[in-house]
Amino acid sequence: MIRGIDERDASSAVNWSGVEQAFNDAVERGVMPGATVVVRRGAEIVFEGCFGARQIVPQRHPMRLETVFDLSSLTKVLATSVAVMMLVREGKLKLDDRVTRFFHNFGVHGKTHITFRHLLGHYSGLAAWRPYYEQIAGSERGGRINFLASRGAKEFVYEQIHREKPEARPGTRAIYSDLNFMLLGEVVEQIAGVELNRFCRDRIFRPLGLRATDFVDMSLIRTRRLEPVPEMFAATEVCPSRKRLLIGEVHDENAYAMGGVAGHAGLFAPVGEVDKIAAELIACYHGRSELVPRQIVGEFWKRAGAVEGSSWALGWDTPAQGHSAAGSHFSPAAVGHLGFTGTSIWLEPEREIAVTILTNRVHPRRDNEAIREFRPLIHDRIMEVLDGSN
Repeated sequence: MIRGIDERDASSAVNWSGVEQAFNDAVERGVMPGATVVVRRGAEIVFEGCFGARQIVPQRHPMRLETVFDLSSLTKVLATSVAVMMLVREGKLKLDDRVTRFFHNFGVHGKTHITFRHLLGHYSGLAAWRPYYEQIAGSERGGRINFLASRGAKEFVYEQIHREKPEARPGTRAIYSDLNFMLLGEVVEQIAGVELNRFCRDRIFRPLGLRATDFVDMSLIRTRRLEPVPEMFAATEVCPSRKRLLIGEVHDENAYAMGGVAGHAGLFAPVGEVDKIAAELIACYHGRSELVPRQIVGEFWKRAGAVEGSSWALGWDTPAQGHSAAGSHFSPAAVGHLGFTGTSIWLEPEREIAVTILTNRVHPRRDNEAIREFRPLIHDRIMEVLDGSN
């Protein structure tokens, strides 16, 4: 366990014992095998810690602050959305461009009017999810050798999304959709002329000095040019379809079938490096960083408001009234996101607060949903400490 101290008042350290106890209790109750957390206020990390284990089956291994997690849907905000922000800054993409500007066949089934703003705000009308991986696995079983996790499989998924029939007219209904972000990942690749992981590595992660943040490209694993080091990673599920414990291999089935690099999932990082991205985006919001212009970050972090009752901004979520995973102390202007594997990030831009919590709650099984109750409680406890230390 590692503690941070509020360095603005070194003479009286802030008491984080209640937060530590809450994490220890959660591990003891089986909410998750382990967790890492970083709390930032302004330029300082005021609290950081690691709890429990990065793996409990078949052997138990302790968590470390440097443990790398499968971020799951945090990929949407820490990679894909930032990449889109950069393309908007460069004038290569406009939020109100129609998707058909880049993918002419996408307009079938009444999808002609869907824009990139619709995709980012989760009101495109596209379905939440489709089991594309089943078709890809079926093709491989049928004799298409090495199709699973290949570039060809990724292109197959893109083609299927282009052919999808929407479930609602654009702008009429909020549907949190992986398909939206798969498509955004495709447009980044189309415009940039490189894979999404290469774009993010060269334009976001390396410029910020991040050494352990990246996608795990399954094609490199297949050719044995890359072998993830198990000791670095938090384990996720004992996967029923892959029939193995997943360590350093993307948990999301569609992302895996697409080769580990997709707009909706596939990013891996330790908690400290997630915090660095958060800090940089907050600096952009206040005009102190040139990574992304202030006005673009502000637009992405403003609740879209196009669909009544939706909490979505562009790419990012905002606290839902009354039952938010962020708890009850973040303001309506806060932004954040959750990941299926047990990850979360919440930012209070004006106050320059960032709370990053990474857990492996899907280890060894995904049906452990106790984190639903834990998330708002731990966020409340953290924010109460911060508010009490002002």
